[in-house]
Amino acid sequence: MPDEPRTVYDLRGLKCPLPVLKTRKRMQTLAPGALLEIETTDPLAVIDIPHFCNEDGHRLEEAAPTEGGHRFVIRKKT
Repeated sequence: MPDEPRTVYDLRGLKCPLPVLKTRKRMQTLAPGALLEIETTDPLAVIDIPHFCNEDGHRLEEAAPTEGGHRFVIRKKT
């Protein structure tokens, strides 16, 4: 996964529910199996993003804290 190309989406500064809504919309534009890396400062994203992935059938590849927020790497369902 480290060498795979990914789309980076900066959602810092947005509050719930915008990070999930914008992530859902962006995922629709990606090819099956593509990686989307999102960065967010919304504290509820640690609950919302994994729930979104489970609900929509995507795979959460990585979830990690960053300075002031979180980073998530999501693989679009195939």
